[in-house]
Amino acid sequence: MKFNIASPLCGTQKLFEVDEEKRLVQLNDLRISQEFNGEILGDQFKGYVFKITGGHDKQGFPMKQGVLANSRVKLLINRGECGLQKWRVKPGARKRRSIRGCIVGHDISVLNLIITQEGEEKLEGLTDHTVPRRLGPKRASKIRKLFNLGRDDDVRKFVIRRQLPEKGDKKARSKAPKIQRLVTPITLERKRRKLALMRTRRAKSREERDAYQHLLDRRRILRGQHKKASATRKQLGARNKELAAIAQEAAKAKAAAAAAAAAAKAKPAAKKAAPKKK
Repeated sequence: MKFNIASPLCGTQKLFEVDEEKRLVQLNDLRISQEFNGEILGDQFKGYVFKITGGHDKQGFPMKQGVLANSRVKLLINRGECGLQKWRVKPGARKRRSIRGCIVGHDISVLNLIITQEGEEKLEGLTDHTVPRRLGPKRASKIRKLFNLGRDDDVRKFVIRRQLPEKGDKKARSKAPKIQRLVTPITLERKRRKLALMRTRRAKSREERDAYQHLLDRRRILRGQHKKASATRKQLGARNKELAAIAQEAAKAKAAAAAAAAAAKAKPAAKKAAPKKK
């Protein structure tokens, strides 16, 4: 089995190969992110402590953290995750891919390790020299952490500049990264302006909402008054119709009574006039 060992402090990396089965058996059932003693790999690693960060099996399938298996499994993987490149699928799509579990087994071909604790002896090509960082930190908080700065210290004075040699017609010069997340008076003013704008918009929205609610309440009141007036008009119309019907019936009854009285008066006069005929 091959071991790809990296040293974060020195910035170096080297590949070692161990073929002794007795040593490799001791690594079985270890998982990603677990640490183990370096003496398992050989006497040259005495005092070293390694941490497993990944690896792949003999067919090239990478180990995936969280898959508790010592064999290959097929999983639905999101784009950009381990085992599925981002450009292969559309945004939001998933594909089923074969993934090696995070438990170390006999089928692992290469195991990636990092040094968490160095031993007494230096490893040739790994911890015996240091590779300087080509670029310094760019974020303001990381610059403060690197130089142990406080909040009152000016971060801009501690930016690591990279010297560029003379090339052709260009003179020798230096380059420095643009500091990210740097708090300046301009950024604070922008933040205050943004908060003030948000408060203004919130107040305007509240006023418009209250005005609209007042309009709705006014319309509801007018609608209620209209319904009440309409119901009152309907009641008055019905009452007027009833009164008109009653008056019409009374007039009819009065006319009938008057006609009956006139008929009663006309009958005796006719009887008296009848005997004169002889």
